[in-house]
Amino acid sequence: MIEEETNAFRDNPPGLTFFLNRSSVGIAGAGGIGSNVAATLIRAGIGRLVIADFDSVKLHNLNRQFYFRGQIGYPKVEALKHNLELINPEAKIEIHNRIIDVQNACSIYSECDLLVEAFDNIEAKVMLLETWLTGLPGKPVVSCSGLAGYGRTDIIRVDRRENLTIVGDQESDLSRGTLSARVGIVANMMANEVIEYLVGSDVTCGT
Repeated sequence: MIEEETNAFRDNPPGLTFFLNRSSVGIAGAGGIGSNVAATLIRAGIGRLVIADFDSVKLHNLNRQFYFRGQIGYPKVEALKHNLELINPEAKIEIHNRIIDVQNACSIYSECDLLVEAFDNIEAKVMLLETWLTGLPGKPVVSCSGLAGYGRTDIIRVDRRENLTIVGDQESDLSRGTLSARVGIVANMMANEVIEYLVGSDVTCGT
């Protein structure tokens, strides 16, 4: 009988798991970007996630979001927590089934090392980024802009500013529709930016 593996993160780059297990990341929005960023970070070995969203799982979400048919009708944060714990039951997943607004945006994520903006509404994006960057000025933010349609992966880019990183093509809008392939690319690039920030230059990320 083959001995069962006991370390899910055995194949991580050397030293990576140590840093990620001690890190806490806040995610605002549990849709196509938020749910997939969360899944990637949990697979990488992140120790704690704080996720907030007020919506419930719908059938049309399944073309790009990390949910399943049996979860339709459930609050997204509850369904996502369940799915993430199936990957790593030892991770701490704190969820908030509520609308994020100016009054609570900072308090929900005050103990996180880094913040992920994953809204699909432009007004909500602006509100959240302005609130975070003024109320939590020491915390870096990874945001998204432009992920609709399909193809044209060559124009997806990372725009790193002083305390804000934006991932996407920064031109496509949701009128072009959303598809798992392009949403997944942006979400994974965002997760990679999160990991790179948390780890810094202290880990040798060889292949």
